Parts: sequence; structure tokens; C-alpha cells
Amino acid sequence: MIKSMTGYGKGECTLADHSKITVEIKSLNGKNAEISVKSQIIPKDKELEIRKLLSRELVRGSIDFSLSLELKNPAANKQINSEAVLDILHQIKDIQKTESPDVAALPLSDSFLLASIIRMPDVMETRQYEFSDEDWAKIDKTIAQAINRLNAYRETEGTALLEDVLKRVATIMSCLEEVKTLDIKRVPAIKERLRQKIDKAGIEANPERLEQEIVFYVEKLDINEEKVRLAQHCKYFMDTLQSDSLPGKKLGFIVQEMGREINTLGSKANDAAIQALVVRMKDELEKIREQSLNIL
Repeated sequence: MIKSMTGYGKGECTLADHSKITVEIKSLNGKNAEISVKSQIIPKDKELEIRKLLSRELVRGSIDFSLSLELKNPAANKQINSEAVLDILHQIKDIQKTESPDVAALPLSDSFLLASIIRMPDVMETRQYEFSDEDWAKIDKTIAQAINRLNAYRETEGTALLEDVLKRVATIMSCLEEVKTLDIKRVPAIKERLRQKIDKAGIEANPERLEQEIVFYVEKLDINEEKVRLAQHCKYFMDTLQSDSLPGKKLGFIVQEMGREINTLGSKANDAAIQALVVRMKDELEKIREQSLNIL
């Protein structure tokens, strides 16, 4: 089953205190497993385990992992920074001792001061949420659920990729068959054009030597090896797609070889009709190259 590197998976669970965990994983194409973990609540040891899991299960891609916590009672996870409160309160008391008329006119009762101080930045702190072993067991299952959903997404995308790429390779092979048909008439046509040019120029030449030179020239334009190798590369490409579970990197190398043969064929063809087919093959190959970059 061919997989795309593009995918999305999400999982959710509820912890013992009714808080909600949401796991989201997004994946795009990449040369290796490039993993980004976005969460402030995952301990470092657990983050390392999650990275290893993602690398093993998702293999390759630019992978964004996020884990978020929605508390059932957010206020219960807040605490007052008593040191900050006392420090601010002492500073205000010191200001009051100056007996400034401006300060004296302010309603600075203790209850008013406390209510004001608590609203200041850094006075209310969010405690680090501590997960129990039971919580982590649920979270691990949720991560696995998100990975499974992402892989299912990848398989769906991979099916569409496979269909598109196979169709384009078939188009290249069809063009190659047309090239073979045109090539049968190409060599005699080239010889005839050379003879006509020589006759038109009024050049007297030894018939045997002329024939040798024409043969030598035509051999430089011979494209039989390119036709054979291109056909082999196309077959190898399709066989790899259908037999290899993770063909992405290998396909990239095969596409390079296909491109090399098509370019050489185009440079040696010296025929307008064949050149038109070469242009079409290049267009299809470029689209194949783009699609192959997203195959796992």
C-alpha cells in the first residue's frame, strides 16, 4: 500500500479529573523524519519517547505534533505567588510612609490593596499539571489513535498518488512507442537530406567515402540505447511502486535516470516530430517528480 507523506490525525481522551487531552499530528513531505513537538506540558523524558514513536511509525516527513490540555476547572490549577504579593505590598506600605498628599487621597485599605495586587501580572501562577500513570496510559492510547488516523489519511492520499503517477508513466511509455515508430523513418530521411545538401552544394565526393561519412554521422544520432534504457527505467519505476512498501527515495533516483535518457534522446533525435514527443515526456516526468516527492 503506497502512502503519501501528507496526512492529519487527531485523538482525544478524558482524564480522571474530567480534563480533556487533545492530540493532533500533521505531516508534510520531507527527506527525513523532521519532528516538531509543540506542548508545554510534556516532560522531557516523555517527549523523547514520543519522538521515537513518531519516527518509527511515520518514518519520514515534516511532522508537527501537538498535545493540549483543557482543564475541567482551570481555577483549581491557579496559585498565588505569595512572595510577589508580599513584596508589592511592602513597597506600597513604604510609599504610604512618605505621607504624600497624593498618596493620602487614595483609598488604600488592605482589602483594596490585596484585590488590586492579585490582578497584577506574575502574581497568579499556573501550576504545572502533573499526570498520573493512569493519565499517561490514556494519553499513550490517544497518541496511537492519532497516528493510526494519520496513517489512514496517508493511505487514502497514497492511492490517489499511485493512480496519477502510473497514468503519467504509461503516457511516457506511449510516447516512447511513437518515437520507435518515427525512428524507423528518421534515419533514411536524415541520409536523404544529407545527400540532397551535398548535391545542391555541387560537391563531388567518392561514393564509398560519402557513405562511410553518412553512416558515421547517423551513428552519432542513434537513439536505440536511450529507447531501451528509458523503457527499462519506466518498467522499474512501476515495479518499484507496486512491490516496495516505502518506495519514495528509490523513485527519486529512478526519475533522475528517466530524465537523463529523455534529455539525451531529445538532443540526439534531430527530428521535429520526435522532439515534440520528448517535450511531452519531459512535462509528464516533471509532474511525476513532483508527486514522487510526496510518496513515503
